[in-house]
Amino acid sequence: MRWWSAANFVSNAGTWMQLTVQNLLVLQITGSAAATGLSMSVQAAPALLMSVLGGAAVDRWPRKLTAAVSQALLGAIAFTTAVLVALDRLDMTSLMVLAALTGVVATVDNPACALLGNDLVPAEDVPSAIGVGALVHQSGRLVGAAMAGVAVGFLGTSAAYFANGVSFLFVASVIPFLRPAAGAVREAAAGPKHTGSDMSVREGLAFFARRPRLMALAGVTGISAVFGRNYGLTLAVLVTGPLAGGAGSFGTVSTVLAVGGILGALLGARLRRPSVRLVGALAAAGALLQVVAGLSPSLAVLIVLVLPMAVVESVSDTAGTAVLQTDPPAHLRGRVLGVWGSIGTVWSLGGPPALGLLMELAGARGALVTGGLLIAGSIGAGHLLRQRRATTPVVLRTEEGDVHGRSELSTAA
Repeated sequence: MRWWSAANFVSNAGTWMQLTVQNLLVLQITGSAAATGLSMSVQAAPALLMSVLGGAAVDRWPRKLTAAVSQALLGAIAFTTAVLVALDRLDMTSLMVLAALTGVVATVDNPACALLGNDLVPAEDVPSAIGVGALVHQSGRLVGAAMAGVAVGFLGTSAAYFANGVSFLFVASVIPFLRPAAGAVREAAAGPKHTGSDMSVREGLAFFARRPRLMALAGVTGISAVFGRNYGLTLAVLVTGPLAGGAGSFGTVSTVLAVGGILGALLGARLRRPSVRLVGALAAAGALLQVVAGLSPSLAVLIVLVLPMAVVESVSDTAGTAVLQTDPPAHLRGRVLGVWGSIGTVWSLGGPPALGLLMELAGARGALVTGGLLIAGSIGAGHLLRQRRATTPVVLRTEEGDVHGRSELSTAA
């Protein structure tokens, strides 16, 4: 698990280097912010339709081999892009094609790597392993974004793509040497074997749709993703608009958000029994903090509020991921993650435009306040509805006169 975490840290840092540089590269080629957004959408779009197929592949194929091959393919795409950039042969069409290929491979790579980490530890330690993964992701994001500027400044744009390719190959080279813990080995050996028709995409979709806690998790995460959490958009407008700050001020807010994400991942790693109820409670708490942040009178007050917002969001995400990866039976987890990938793509593609429209209508403060109230209100309404639907227990009266012949019945018993 230590080797796997180290490899994922390197890979995450390389990925964020490439993502940071890719946006700058599109701007250099086209000079259009719209084209930059289009390149991001093209890379995310394959997950909308193909994530369920990628999840089925993860359930059907050997997990270590699947993860190693997908990492090697991602490395090959990154090296190809690096060569084209170095030779000044990269145009917008080839960049879009490479971005789309990255998105297609990622539909297999994401669930394969997520579940491979869980396979390395005993079942009772899976929530902690997911928390460690979240910590690695947040740390890699910070380091990768910082290294992107250094790489471009000293070595050129192609260096970031080359470094990302090396990071993928590093992960692929580590995977064959990973050995699960003893408890994980026993559990894997005891698990049932599923092949053929048992591995259909339809089975994963049906399981997800018939599982109330997964549907509730999708609802909580969806409304939070659309009306909250897009702090790179809402807080940027709030800081540079009503609070009269500049790019440096927003950089400070972004740093505090990142630190809060790391602290939240550390707390999330200590979760032993995460639940959908915990995810909902944390999401509602984060939404109320968002409301207060929208009313911040100054930048200093906003910075104070941003830290607990990021912590709550990170713990909620870790708990939700743990539920998602541990609730389904082992032979269905890849397909359930595939369904989740498709749902998440809808949120990521539709959320920012919806939030942008809300900001056009209500302003940055109004969007934060309205979004937070919608999130908290929806979660509260869902909880009350669930409580009403709960079955009222029937209490049987036990007085002596209620049943004729009680003494004979007792004797017979």
